[in-house]
Amino acid sequence: MKLRSSPAKDPKKDSPLKSQGITKNPSLELCHFTDPEIDRIRLSFPVETVFQSFDSSMKSDCISDTWVSFPATPFLIRFSYPLSAFPQSFFALTGMCYIQAMPMMWRVLYTIENIIEHEGIEIGMPELSQPYNLVSHGSHRFLFKHKPGDPHLILKTTKNDTYWKSHFFFVRRDSIPDGKNLPKKWITHGRIWDP
Repeated sequence: MKLRSSPAKDPKKDSPLKSQGITKNPSLELCHFTDPEIDRIRLSFPVETVFQSFDSSMKSDCISDTWVSFPATPFLIRFSYPLSAFPQSFFALTGMCYIQAMPMMWRVLYTIENIIEHEGIEIGMPELSQPYNLVSHGSHRFLFKHKPGDPHLILKTTKNDTYWKSHFFFVRRDSIPDGKNLPKKWITHGRIWDP
């Protein structure tokens, strides 16, 4: 079985991954998502996708012009890349990197995406912003916080995901659709939720 595609060795194209120094406890958030685990979600990406080989010294806040960090969570719950229209519009609106979204947020986006697809209900960012505030939960990661007084839109999305912070991987930007346009830096301040 083929594991990862090896990126071409072109020093002009390759830029080193550098930590932004954003994560609170970087030593506790080193990468633990290995090559065999990537093989299990490989079908969630286009065939030509190039994955960086596992490196346990990588941090999720590493940035580069060549590589982009992805959390494992969305692909473990059956998202595929490129994301469909609804989650794409959320990330385009907020400017967040995918890695900044906590697992709860991915579950909400996945559930709403399925409602849109299977029920034909029109749901957009204004509807999503009615029951939820977007809040940071340490190290500039974000989740949806239910607004007090409103009924819960989606139940059972807040379960704890053990080790989710260390389950991430890197993909070569030029090997995926729109990869060069994905954000290179984490959103750290400013208003990012204003549909």
